[in-house]
Amino acid sequence: MNKRTTLPLLSTLLALACASAAEPPTDAAQTAPLRAGDPVPSVTVRTAGGDEVSLRHLTATQPTAIIFYRGGWCPYCTKHLMALAEIEDELHGLGYLLLAISPDRPEKAAETASESPFRYRLLSDASASAARAFGLAFRIDDETVEMYKSYGIDLEEASGESHHLLPVPAVFLTGLDGTIAYAHADPDYKERLDPAAILEAARAALLPAADVE
Repeated sequence: MNKRTTLPLLSTLLALACASAAEPPTDAAQTAPLRAGDPVPSVTVRTAGGDEVSLRHLTATQPTAIIFYRGGWCPYCTKHLMALAEIEDELHGLGYLLLAISPDRPEKAAETASESPFRYRLLSDASASAARAFGLAFRIDDETVEMYKSYGIDLEEASGESHHLLPVPAVFLTGLDGTIAYAHADPDYKERLDPAAILEAARAALLPAADVE
């Protein structure tokens, strides 16, 4: 690797490190999600069984669709997770691994999985380290936290943490080169990317660059 290649790469990694260390905004619209071409962050998440696993390790051997959702308590997320089940086999047929990540602690992720018909893996990002690294994390204000509680939603109980951080719902497609091939995030949690659009993007991401132009 020559100096011309090394310097931009170091600058990118430094920028990502600074972004992940910065205080998350209190407005979902002010987040700065990673984009196509950015490297997959080196972060650790946990399986529904509580085991720690490197996200880079999980995505190293096959293209991966990474879904960020707010938690099993969110009806919009539950609806989206169920919709993803409809394209699960097609994604697998294209060679993709499908992973869904939320701030839910492992026990909550396992509970959501047990109540659902899909087979793809739910991962716990209770510390919000992955949400931060992907530029998706934002902090819920105290008034909203209390309002959620009045609806029977306890963010601290769900995550086991007191950070009150949630991710902007997002879809990332990663390639074998360790970079993000496609990214979509919408600060409006009621809006989710249609499964058909995810499939279309997944197919396009597998094509040589010349075929996409």
